[in-house]
Amino acid sequence: MAFRTYKSSQPAVSLEELGRQIARRRAELGITDADIPRNSGTRRTESKKALLKAIKDIGGNW
Repeated sequence: MAFRTYKSSQPAVSLEELGRQIARRRAELGITDADIPRNSGTRRTESKKALLKAIKDIGGNW
């Protein structure tokens, strides 16, 4: 049985370039961080809650 691989007609985009494209598109549309809903955190594990608290305690903003 022969397998074929998918070959895109578009070149690969680096993560850095993807980030720039997303930032540019968000700016064009006027989307800010306030417009994007945060994860409610209702299903977080105790270890994740502890990690986020430690980040907050040292002044970080995840």
